[in-house]
Amino acid sequence: MATWTVEEPTKISCPEDVRRLEVGLLVGRLTVIGTDGPARVEVSRVGSRAVRVDLEDGVLRVRQEGVGAWLGILSWIMHLTERLAVDVSIAVPPTTPATLGLVSGKVIASGLCERTDVDVTSGGITLMGVGGHTRANLVSGPVEAVGVAGELIMDTVSGELILADSPASRVRATALSGSITCDLDGAADSDIRLDTTSGSITARVREDSDLAVDLHATAGRVSSSFPELRVRRSTIGGSVVSGQLGEGAGRLRAAAVSGSIALLSRPAVHVDEDEDGEPATAGRRDSAEGPA
Repeated sequence: MATWTVEEPTKISCPEDVRRLEVGLLVGRLTVIGTDGPARVEVSRVGSRAVRVDLEDGVLRVRQEGVGAWLGILSWIMHLTERLAVDVSIAVPPTTPATLGLVSGKVIASGLCERTDVDVTSGGITLMGVGGHTRANLVSGPVEAVGVAGELIMDTVSGELILADSPASRVRATALSGSITCDLDGAADSDIRLDTTSGSITARVREDSDLAVDLHATAGRVSSSFPELRVRRSTIGGSVVSGQLGEGAGRLRAAAVSGSIALLSRPAVHVDEDEDGEPATAGRRDSAEGPA
């Protein structure tokens, strides 16, 4: 077992392969990147509590001293100050499963393709080019996910959920108080569920999507850029849009208790060959510029 106690800015190169990553920090910024080469840890800022790094049997653990005693205590808000803040960057192989925890601050994860679990109490989460199974959970703050594939679960009590350029086949996004904005690929095997209690939902899918659609706003308006979908009033109040796009092989369900839902279309991208036989992309214009 290799152990480092970091009390000043330090760079650590791991002497053995890393097969799993576990991080628990109090306050600050955590960046995790999936990349080739040996695993590395860089602590560029250290607060009043040292950072402990352990590597044992392929498991890399990075923790701020005292994090176990602080988590779950409601009075932590009164004690988390700038003097505790750290800035930690970690590079691991892309296939490394990662469990990342931060009480207050920002977590950025990119390039991981196996399983990534992120928990932040107050702050923000940014996911870029992550695949496999990904879960992001916040109490207060936004989640931004760009180019995320595979299965994605996003939850926030108070904050905004944003998903862009995503080929994810399974999406679960839930906001208690906040909006949800998604730009989805709409593949045939998609299973997408968006829910907000107090806030709006905006979803954009390709105009050639294969989706069974069911959108319901209890106290709000539902609009759609797809004329083939039916818009009607619900028997229990609010508005409903339902129907089928293409073959309807995938599913898109969205529900808002207090807020509106808008389903927009974007051009389908096709790959053709140019005069020299090289691939060239072309798109068709949206069938509608905005909500009907």
